[in-house]
Amino acid sequence: MTPAQFLARVKRNDIPPVCLFLGQESYNRRRCREALVAAKQGIESEQFDASETSLAAIVDDARAMSLFASERLIFVIGAEAAMPRSIRDDESEGSAGGLAAGVLEAYVKSPTPGVTLVFEATRWDLEGEDKTKAERARKFFAAIPDVVEFPRFTIGEARSELDRIARAANLKLDPAAAEALVEALAADVSRIAVEVEKLSLYGKPITADGLPLLVPDARQSTIFALVNALGRRDRLRALETLDALVREGEYLPLALTFLATQFRMALVAKEANLRGASQVQSHFQRAGVQMWGSRAEQVSQTAAKFSKEQLERGLKLLFETDRDLRSARPDDRTVVENFVVSLCA
Repeated sequence: MTPAQFLARVKRNDIPPVCLFLGQESYNRRRCREALVAAKQGIESEQFDASETSLAAIVDDARAMSLFASERLIFVIGAEAAMPRSIRDDESEGSAGGLAAGVLEAYVKSPTPGVTLVFEATRWDLEGEDKTKAERARKFFAAIPDVVEFPRFTIGEARSELDRIARAANLKLDPAAAEALVEALAADVSRIAVEVEKLSLYGKPITADGLPLLVPDARQSTIFALVNALGRRDRLRALETLDALVREGEYLPLALTFLATQFRMALVAKEANLRGASQVQSHFQRAGVQMWGSRAEQVSQTAAKFSKEQLERGLKLLFETDRDLRSARPDDRTVVENFVVSLCA
């Protein structure tokens, strides 16, 4: 089921007693959460963390009838923690995974009246390298018939959602500025919504030329748009983004330094098997490297777009490009363009 279909069901008050939220995308998941809370007016939602409370204990709590409320809304975050560590143990009857799945299946067949139980499995993306793991989570929670999938927005979908959010915020955004904002924020609608809220306070129409002055780290975001284009092997878009950096007056050796840092951090995230911005941020902060959430999101998405071998090759090309920038050369732009062409080959 798509988020739109789930929201339509909630609007009709056709709320499933047990459902599974599957996927990393946070914007639509937040909308679905808010819709559930709004539908259960006057009821304070409850939350369990599956990494701290066993599935059996969560189900036992859901079965308990409340003395003070006829309805309950329970969210279970980190639902993947209920899964066994080994794939072999997922369906074994005597294993912990098999017993947990049996407990869940029994509850789904006879849920407690008035209780809405929502499991959130958000660690893995629905596509790319995480697809197999996401499918394993889907299989483990197969007893739940109502599964809401949260795939990442495509660029086109993010662009359409940006138009809707901007209209709701009464913000006038030039088409070129809208495309630049989507590209700069890697089609992450959660971040786009935050930026639109801030831009709406400006009180004037937003143009493509004015956008870098209003969005924090705009030039860094433009460089991240270059990273996105390189990750897609989109040579034309990468060269267009490089041209935009030159027109903005970006010092290309400094831009190259950011690219190198981005690739190194992404390689660390890839080797440490970090999933999502929160894991990236906590990993680097434990190592003594301060990192904002927006930067952690950029590192996480860069690691998702490139394989380990591609990141290593990119770092080698960055080293060679940095060496060429320090030697006799026609100009900086030519050297960086050679890097883009080589990486996209």
